[in-house]
Amino acid sequence: MTPGGPVTGAAAVEQLLELFDLRRLGDTTFLGTSPPVGPLRVYGGQVAGQALVAAGRTVDPSRHVHSLHGYFVRPGDPTEPIEYQVENIRDGRSFSVRRSVAVQHGKTIFFMSASFQHPEEGLDHQTPLPPDVPGPDEVPTMTERLARYPERLGIWGQIPRPIDVRYVGEPGWVRPGDRPAEPNQRVWMRIDAKLPDDPLLHACALTYASDLTLLDAVLSTHGEVWGPGGVAGASLDHALWFHRPFRADEWFLYDCVSPSASGGRGLATGRMFGPDGRHIASAVQEGLVRREQGRPPQVG
Repeated sequence: MTPGGPVTGAAAVEQLLELFDLRRLGDTTFLGTSPPVGPLRVYGGQVAGQALVAAGRTVDPSRHVHSLHGYFVRPGDPTEPIEYQVENIRDGRSFSVRRSVAVQHGKTIFFMSASFQHPEEGLDHQTPLPPDVPGPDEVPTMTERLARYPERLGIWGQIPRPIDVRYVGEPGWVRPGDRPAEPNQRVWMRIDAKLPDDPLLHACALTYASDLTLLDAVLSTHGEVWGPGGVAGASLDHALWFHRPFRADEWFLYDCVSPSASGGRGLATGRMFGPDGRHIASAVQEGLVRREQGRPPQVG
């Protein structure tokens, strides 16, 4: 890390673990915080990851999360703690279902349903890893890419970066005109230091990462970019399915496409593949996508 630059590596991952270490206020109520330096609103992957932490802490540890579905209702205030309220919807013989609600200033900013399953055997098939994708060591690091666009950094050049992100194509934050239209947004990712051996923690880390580049696929289809001269966006909802065991601190390819965009909204889908080619997770997100007019769009 350079002086005045972002916190990266083990130090950034330690801060991420602190974000996931929610304070228990009661049997089903927890309190989370945001990084001391960050964007003007709470990062969506953070609130989704924390909501999953809260839900998971009320479930038998032998049951692992297999899906979550969440809605971003209001922008979160990063200067204020977030209260997570968990409702036990059902505990069955094989599945447990929870509803986790994030509240600030007495109002809901995000809510999520999450389902947990006792491990079992069954049919097994998957789509293959996309062919001819360069590996993470064959594409530029985030630091190398950012060096070309110092004027695009802003607050994002100062916030902690616990994820090693390596774009296969051009990122969504380059200068207008520097990004060709491409049908896929492909990114290699991994948490930038070793995590404890806790499946829930790895699922929360993957949830955190899954919101980072998914909507980029909407812009990639048109060769558009985020920020001045481009568009502004905000997540509206987010769904994630966990298919197979994985470690979030090992490389995974996030292969994202956008099947549709209309009405100021864009839909993106993503598949995550482990380093051995296993399809470990899938994500779907719809986001608000509007022409940049000097301030980020607000949900609602």
